[in-house]
Amino acid sequence: MADTNAQFDSALARCRAVFADKLKDYGPSWRILRPAALTDQLFIKAKRIRTLEVAGGHTAVGEGILPEFIGIVNYSIIGLIQLSKGYSDGKDITNEEALALYDDYASQTKALMMRKNQDYGEAWRSMRVLSYTDLILTKIQRTKEIEDNHGCTIVSEGIDANYQDMLNYAIFAIIKLTEEA
Repeated sequence: MADTNAQFDSALARCRAVFADKLKDYGPSWRILRPAALTDQLFIKAKRIRTLEVAGGHTAVGEGILPEFIGIVNYSIIGLIQLSKGYSDGKDITNEEALALYDDYASQTKALMMRKNQDYGEAWRSMRVLSYTDLILTKIQRTKEIEDNHGCTIVSEGIDANYQDMLNYAIFAIIKLTEEA
């Protein structure tokens, strides 16, 4: 059986490399994103994945599904950072600070995944990639509802838990897509 821990680390390393390269290009310009804009960015990525899945993977711009899942991982971590720090009117952290925050939230989210994975008995391995897409879209819709309710929930988890779930579903998709390649 494949090692979920090692596969998660490998998929995350791929995402982190993209994040680090984009920091070199743009710096932490994403610090200006307000919560609703970040949620909409996640929606755009997930909606594009679903559109490509329905179209059989055919793309007009030459980028497939895998880069979009990588984007979901990275924007989910950005979301966790923004929740903890609030948004800014400009770049108020260094690239090094952004990477340290990335690593911290990635580590916390991986720890959550490992606990859940033990409880669920690696059920994610039997799921189809399109199920991860639909679950991510569901989590985005829930996040929008929580945002519309000013962050308040009665019995449900908060926005942070939804970001972590999106991140983990996207990592599972990356693992499955790269296993099949």
